[in-house]
Amino acid sequence: MALTKITGEGVGTLDSATISTADNTDQLTLISTDADANRGPRLALTRNSGSPADSDVAGTIKFNAKNDAAEDIELFEINTTLIDASDGTEDARMIVNGIIGGASTNRLSLKNTEAVFNDDGADLDFRVEGDTNTHALFVQAG
Repeated sequence: MALTKITGEGVGTLDSATISTADNTDQLTLISTDADANRGPRLALTRNSGSPADSDVAGTIKFNAKNDAAEDIELFEINTTLIDASDGTEDARMIVNGIIGGASTNRLSLKNTEAVFNDDGADLDFRVEGDTNTHALFVQAG
């Protein structure tokens, strides 16, 4: 790990880092004490490519754990992709994959022309709840 500086003003160069605890306390907390109505705290994942191109993966967030055989598994993954990098006509896609029956399965795709639930066609029911109705909208997968 190459660490140039960490100060109260920010981080200089940090090639990679691992934050680890032996209990269930938060490993990273972002706090904003700003009192205005703007956004905060903010977490920005930025792909700062010198040659951005269509289909560049802009960022990934992974949720991992171990199964009962002590194997590392990926529970969920959120991917964002720059579909069209052309100035003024940029398009993006976000995909949420989750493990079902031991396999990563597309649960949600947000694209420039559509929002698709269950794009991989898994046997998943789709249900929307209301305040007093657990099946306000229900589509049975089978």
